[in-house]
Amino acid sequence: MTIGAGVLLWAVPLAAQSAPAVVAARAAGQIGERYDGYLGYAVATGPAVRSQVDAVNIRRRALFTDLAVKRGASPQEVGIAVGCELLGGVVVGEAYLLADNVWRRRSAGQPLPIPDYCRP
Repeated sequence: MTIGAGVLLWAVPLAAQSAPAVVAARAAGQIGERYDGYLGYAVATGPAVRSQVDAVNIRRRALFTDLAVKRGASPQEVGIAVGCELLGGVVVGEAYLLADNVWRRRSAGQPLPIPDYCRP
């Protein structure tokens, strides 16, 4: 997908990093990046984490919608393009969700979880 999602990447990770409960839950493998550009829940979490994840996802949705209008794409297409880039940043121990809807945790020595549809 060449929607130009890279333009958003400066904003998307910053939104997640500014939420302390999100940072801790991500490191613990409770939440992680989803293939569609949003954060998701790999396991049940508490209300503080849910609130912050929801806030991050609301900001991401606004960014995806804005870029979709500018690029003549759908917000879903933009989200998937951003998701491809964000999955490339998953580190060892973090959870992630691919389009098959199976949550995984990246382990040491495992290659980056980049789906085939993300490759040019």
